[in-house]
Amino acid sequence: MYAQLTHFDGPRTPEQVAAAEFAGRERLLPAVSSLGHRLRLYVLGRDDGSAITLLIADSEQALRDVQKAVMSTELLPGEDPALLPGPDRIELYAVTEVHDVNYDSQ
Repeated sequence: MYAQLTHFDGPRTPEQVAAAEFAGRERLLPAVSSLGHRLRLYVLGRDDGSAITLLIADSEQALRDVQKAVMSTELLPGEDPALLPGPDRIELYAVTEVHDVNYDSQ
């Protein structure tokens, strides 16, 4: 299993956040969904608009395929490239441990 962290450093304006959310929902997720890989995506956000996406995949190649698909998409009508500067950095990791932790309140 592999993980990709994609960092969008803040502060980002509400317009930038909204543009990124639209791009993710309307352009990027459809492109990635068509690849046929099993993926899990978490989006972590802060009040200043900064965000980190955590993408989990079965293989490093799956993450590379996602990167290629994302970079090959074209902006949709109405998307403003000035509001979509892209990530500040991308990091790939091998997942070395997974723990499901359950709290029993009894």
